[in-house]
Amino acid sequence: MNEPLASRRTRVERFLRDRGADTIPHPGGTLLAHLGRVADTLASWGHDADLQLAGLAHAVYGTDGFDRRLVELSDRATVVELVGERTESLIYFYAACDRKAVYPGIDSTPVLFRDRFTTREFVPTPTDFHAFLELTVANELDVLSHNPELTAEIGQPLYDLFSRVRPHLTPAAWSACHSQLAS
Repeated sequence: MNEPLASRRTRVERFLRDRGADTIPHPGGTLLAHLGRVADTLASWGHDADLQLAGLAHAVYGTDGFDRRLVELSDRATVVELVGERTESLIYFYAACDRKAVYPGIDSTPVLFRDRFTTREFVPTPTDFHAFLELTVANELDVLSHNPELTAEIGQPLYDLFSRVRPHLTPAAWSACHSQLAS
């Protein structure tokens, strides 16, 4: 897409508002506010427009930790039209992660992913795995920064998880993780 990132982001935000993301409660305010912060974090870490927009729309199909869909999986073409194929594939990849199946072996070589929608297992490309990890860190750090009770409960396990994949994280993502979660 040749459209400037700011225009694309405005269009995606409008799409999310039209589906009620600005009225859905989420740590730190609304789902839309959270999604915007995740996109901003990915931008501050130097990621490209595709990953930033994936961060902005990462919950449109729900996630393993927030199963509220703004778009049904049968309507993926709408999301592709909105953000492009690459960004939509990152959104789907993030949303489809079966965390209970993936996280225990996330530092394995190769990493085996399980799609929670289809139960299909596969080895992701290094590029997709890296994008998934960066988005995961940005998402979880934002959620925890607005929920002290959840931080007390899962902050250390998340830090342990992210420590296991540290070689795959950008220095910016690891620094943010270490700064916020190291005890």
